[in-house]
Amino acid sequence: MSKPYVLGIDIGGTNTVFGIVDARGQVVASDSIKTRKHTNFDDYVEELHTEVMRLLKLNEAEDKIQGIGIGAPNANYYTGTIDNGVNLPWGNNVALAEKVSRAFNGIPVAITNDANAAAIGEMTYGAARGMKDFIMITLGTGVGSGIVINGQVVYGHDGFAGELGHVIVKRNNGRICGCGRCGCLEAYASATGVARTAREFLEIRTDPSTLRNLDIDAITSKDVYDAAITGDKLAKEIFEYTGKILGEAFADMIAFSSPQAIILFGGLSKSGDLLMRPLVEAMNSSVMAIFRGKTKVILSELKESDAAVLGASALGWEAKYRAEVPATTSAVEAAPAAPVAE
Repeated sequence: MSKPYVLGIDIGGTNTVFGIVDARGQVVASDSIKTRKHTNFDDYVEELHTEVMRLLKLNEAEDKIQGIGIGAPNANYYTGTIDNGVNLPWGNNVALAEKVSRAFNGIPVAITNDANAAAIGEMTYGAARGMKDFIMITLGTGVGSGIVINGQVVYGHDGFAGELGHVIVKRNNGRICGCGRCGCLEAYASATGVARTAREFLEIRTDPSTLRNLDIDAITSKDVYDAAITGDKLAKEIFEYTGKILGEAFADMIAFSSPQAIILFGGLSKSGDLLMRPLVEAMNSSVMAIFRGKTKVILSELKESDAAVLGASALGWEAKYRAEVPATTSAVEAAPAAPVAE
């Protein structure tokens, strides 16, 4: 029997990354296309199919793909559609799963949003192997989250549950968030949020900082990090401020689902003790006594270059199993999300 693979596809606002993944979680090969090259979704799927088939042929895997998993903004696990994908050019209610499956001759497809895909990938291949209750937090341009309870991703009744980046952490005079509300966690604890904090601190304070040598409107979270590791006091305080907000938010998340771990992924999570120390201190001081010391905060074990594809590919195994079980059986209950990686 030929070795089975799944295809993992991560649709980002700029690039779509896809890869061939085996049952051990090894990315055999990967490539990418520009997401926004085509404003017509059918044209996008056609190019995706062409480039994926080229990759499969190069790796002698044309007939070995068992399932396809896709992570995308606002992707709905239940309906297989992208709903209100504001960073994508194809409008509302895009039939993502149906059209991709059709393009690939009926190979089963499962989709979810990118943070849920990351959680599934972590549970299958990374730091959450063996865990049934954890929360995945992605700290990038925004704050994404995937909640796993009793081994299952929480989707809610409509497929959109788990938007912890949009819980309100500042009730009065909070920053405007990209979602349209004010005071969301994402507006403070994302890479974008760190840059906004830097601009606010520089405007209202007078103490010296190497950040003052930069164009204030162009400051990034990396600029703040670079300044902080050289000992810049203001830059370090920006991370203290960010970590405190995150830690307090984590204390609330723990009260909600009592996770074994909160797993961090994304560029901002690589800030080391600059972020982790104030985060953990604030979490421990804010959490209810009954939960104290029970939830660890750890970093993702997925390689950043492969994480998006791996997360989506884990959903590909689930798509395979869902297609195999009888219609009267719950696919979620009948099969694991993916083979256990060794």
